[in-house]
Amino acid sequence: MPRSDRAGRSPGKGSRGDRGYVTAEAAVALPALVFFTMALVWTLTAVAAQIQCVDAARAGARAAARSEPSVAVAAAARSAAPKGARVAVGRSGDLWRVRVSAPAPGPDLASLRLSAEAVAAAEDTGPVTP
Repeated sequence: MPRSDRAGRSPGKGSRGDRGYVTAEAAVALPALVFFTMALVWTLTAVAAQIQCVDAARAGARAAARSEPSVAVAAAARSAAPKGARVAVGRSGDLWRVRVSAPAPGPDLASLRLSAEAVAAAEDTGPVTP
């Protein structure tokens, strides 16, 4: 005679009430895993776009420090910036400031904007003292 547990069920066999639990658990877990994966991919692309904004601002600040025309400064920044980026160039005293801002890639649900700013000393003025 086969062994049975207290409820009288044979080991290895589920009762009729247990049927479908694996399917139900998979139906809940799979969309959660897909959502998590999509959020992770979106986060990684947003981080990559932020790094591009930082690089673009630095490239623009270097060009501005070399006393290049503002059109060339903006072009240098835009060439390294992500799509749809805005570049602002300004000078305050002996410092050039280049600010790059761009919309975050992915869905427009949060309308998140990424930005970075770089500052460089103007070469035509000599060393900058704090």
